[in-house]
Amino acid sequence: MKTNRILTLAVLCLLTGGLYSCTKDKSVAEEAPKQEELSAATLAQIKAQGFSTEGARKTEGGYLVEGDILLTDENLAQKVESPNLVIAKEEQYRTTNLVTNLPQVITVSVTNLPQVYKDAAIIMINRYNALNLALTFQLATTGTTGRINIVGFYEGPSGGFITLGSAGFPSGGNPFNQIRMNTHPAAYGTNPNLNYLASVIQHEVGHCIGFRHTDYMNRAYSCGASGAGNEGTAGVGATHIPGTPTGPDANSWMLACSNGGNRTFNANDIIALNYLY
Repeated sequence: MKTNRILTLAVLCLLTGGLYSCTKDKSVAEEAPKQEELSAATLAQIKAQGFSTEGARKTEGGYLVEGDILLTDENLAQKVESPNLVIAKEEQYRTTNLVTNLPQVITVSVTNLPQVYKDAAIIMINRYNALNLALTFQLATTGTTGRINIVGFYEGPSGGFITLGSAGFPSGGNPFNQIRMNTHPAAYGTNPNLNYLASVIQHEVGHCIGFRHTDYMNRAYSCGASGAGNEGTAGVGATHIPGTPTGPDANSWMLACSNGGNRTFNANDIIALNYLY
């Protein structure tokens, strides 16, 4: 069977994560996380913010939606405004929550995870910093917690999907402060690939600084038929960035589902990041 790997980024991913379709190890049992039924009022708030309520569930720190995106109670209470910025019909989208007070340096820490996660975080940092944005990243001093802290959680596949990671959106002009990475063997195996981990963390950082999934209008683009559906736009439209395509564009770092490989920034991703930061 096929297991779609959700980034969320994350959830992740992160507004997740998470990404591409890959074959699941058949020796790994389906382990459905315990679902807590959400109230009608909470589901209405999620929908009003422009997110799909399908599969939404309570998780540590808030509510996990669209596979890898963590919404806090603060997010749900915010006034709804235009939530996206488009590059192409199925490409770049942002939230109204962005990091402000530019330029600035964002420190990143890795807590209670194997060394490969720290090595992957360093690769992620180098990839972002190579773009010469007004946002730069650096590894936090040993023993300190960065403004974005990467931690682990353990959760098996459920319903043909596994969440690789999750993250949330900026608040008060600050990046979301945590990325959760799945340490279950079905996510990355027992010997995680360094560049694959770096790509997932890179995706979840995208959520932390305000990016949505690039294929939110049609998740089948990266997740296949089982992931088809519109994540939701809150019905307020979008703004196209001049100079970018008007059709789908493959291999964006913010696609909703992972192909299990090394995915970094494509040309339009770089345009979007430079436009915002």
